[in-house]
Amino acid sequence: MPDPAPVPTTGGRLILQMIGRRKGRLAVFLTLISSWQVCEALVPVLIGVVIDRAVVTGDVGALALWLGVLVGLFVVLSYSYRFGAQVGFGFMQQEMHELRMRVARKALDPRGVRSRLLPGETLSLATSDVELIGVTLRALGLGVASGVAVVVAAVALLRIDLVLGLVVLLGVPAVLVLLQVITPAVARRSGAQQALLARTTGVATDLVRGVRSLKGIGAEDVASERYRRTSREAQQAGVRTADSYGLVTGVTTGLSTLFLAVVALVAGLLAVEGRITLGELVAIVGLTQFLAEPLRYLGDLLAETAAARASAQRVVDYLHAPTLVAVGDDDPRDRHRQDHGAAGGAARLELVGLDAGTLADLSLASRAGELLGLAVTDTADAAALVGVLSGEVAPADPGSVRLDGCTLGSLPVATRRQRLLVAPHHVDLFEGTLATNVDPAGRYDADALGPVLDAAAVADVVALHPDGLEREVTPDGATYSGGQRQRVAYARALAGDAPVLVLHDPTTAVDAVTEHRMARGLREVRHGEGSDRCTWVLTSSPALLAQADRVVLLRAGRVVATGTHAELCERADYQEAVLR
Repeated sequence: MPDPAPVPTTGGRLILQMIGRRKGRLAVFLTLISSWQVCEALVPVLIGVVIDRAVVTGDVGALALWLGVLVGLFVVLSYSYRFGAQVGFGFMQQEMHELRMRVARKALDPRGVRSRLLPGETLSLATSDVELIGVTLRALGLGVASGVAVVVAAVALLRIDLVLGLVVLLGVPAVLVLLQVITPAVARRSGAQQALLARTTGVATDLVRGVRSLKGIGAEDVASERYRRTSREAQQAGVRTADSYGLVTGVTTGLSTLFLAVVALVAGLLAVEGRITLGELVAIVGLTQFLAEPLRYLGDLLAETAAARASAQRVVDYLHAPTLVAVGDDDPRDRHRQDHGAAGGAARLELVGLDAGTLADLSLASRAGELLGLAVTDTADAAALVGVLSGEVAPADPGSVRLDGCTLGSLPVATRRQRLLVAPHHVDLFEGTLATNVDPAGRYDADALGPVLDAAAVADVVALHPDGLEREVTPDGATYSGGQRQRVAYARALAGDAPVLVLHDPTTAVDAVTEHRMARGLREVRHGEGSDRCTWVLTSSPALLAQADRVVLLRAGRVVATGTHAELCERADYQEAVLR
């Protein structure tokens, strides 16, 4: 589902977009919260009226009347806050949800996201950054209400005394202007803190996911030190941000106290001179105490808005990150090629003058039904080829990758998924069961899945637990060994039954006996009699290459020899690459 509105170009515009998306609800929120703050401001004014018109005069009827008005004011005050806070909290939660969904849609885009963020950093965007933005939306309502309350208080003071009203009207903006000098530092430090916090979360996630591998190579200390260093940097950034917040809070409190003391002093002098009544003095003192709260809200709003803009900018940068895979709307079936035009039929994969990474003018094509082995002597060549075939790396013009006669970048995502499956060397298992990891789409019953499990030597893994295929799999398959995870991923690739399958080093973590079983299983499942499926295997495994119909030796990004495994074993460079 596409985003309902275009993504703004800056963090500030993103916040404005969120504010403007639900104008009606926002208007209700601002009206109710402003009503609450206005009532708060009117409480001391009304108490002053009660003193002057009832207490001083001793008029019982007037006392009852004004106390009734005061009770009514408190009723309006209470319910305005209750319902206003409810509407504001709902508004904040809805906007936070929408923004989290935007981040999730971007992360789950079938075309991928070209971003350097670790998974934990992306998670931090959708949680702490979004939450900070959402809280600021609610704080904005309090800030607007506080501004209205300050105006009401100033008007009340102007009616009592012109000098006092002018002191408030001129003093509040002066305090806010002084605070603006500090808030840019809060934004910078908060942005740096959020980035480092996200980085720390990403490192921690990688550390937990890779703990088994780290123990296997004895790298626990190095990884732990990396996490400690990143965590320490995040801690120091947090302290610096807290210092900035503390400075803003301290300055806000200090300036507000000084300002309010001046107002109280002027009121006291006016009372001594007899220019204001006792009730007016009480009203002025009450308003002076009340103004401390809206001034604090306004000061907090400036700091929170500065921090929220930094978080919003991080979200915007991620939402504007380019996709990994280029797509189009071409369809090979429109070409009316009888040999590979229908979905599920014979497919053809070819490289034409390919230049990408370390690959240089590489041309290669496979025939229908062919199991093609690619013996790659350089891991950089293998990585570049997998990147191009998966669509993550665009080849330099005029080179191209063609699937069923169409360039890969011109095909829709659905067509590419239907016709081509690239299984990288890195293994990802997902939370669920063994069955859902091997067959995520649920296309097979237990009997139909049997041959695939046997071909991938996963039947042994299934038999290890009484739950069999229903055995729970923890995130990333942390309870399985590297070889077991690799076999499950291999079975998933075979179960996909794509017309074109590309495998990159699918047997590096298994023993020699299991590797031979998996090699035989590949031919049995995908290349039985009459099969028109196409399989490319990038590997240096003799067991897999021996099963190939044809083997291509790549060196320095170019084809240097072609033949069967047995034929190429006569070459010294092939022996060096494979028979080690």
